[in-house]
Amino acid sequence: MGYSVRIKHEDGKDVLLPEKHEIAGGTYAVGGTKDAWLYVTYNYAGTFHRVIGGDGLRSLDGGCVRDSLPVLDKAIAALGEAQPDADYWKATDGNAKKALVCLKAIADLALQSFPDERLTWAVE
Repeated sequence: MGYSVRIKHEDGKDVLLPEKHEIAGGTYAVGGTKDAWLYVTYNYAGTFHRVIGGDGLRSLDGGCVRDSLPVLDKAIAALGEAQPDADYWKATDGNAKKALVCLKAIADLALQSFPDERLTWAVE
């Protein structure tokens, strides 16, 4: 079980990026994907609640991607020098930080591709 985190257009459709990326979470597309999407294990929920506050990663749901960047930056900074573990599923600060860095990278790609559009998060 985990979080399926997508970036949506104003019309509610999923964002497709112009170029493939290989940013991966608990699942990945061999050869890359154009989807502005990341699956993140629920194992990191405790860390997300601690560094994001509120409902953790679910706090992003429905929010503006651009407005969330300072929230992601603050959460990433709060995890300091934590490094990811070789075991993706392990609930470590480093693994949670890597997931947040990946979400921010996908957000940056989406905002570069659609700079004049209000993009939103969908966290399921």
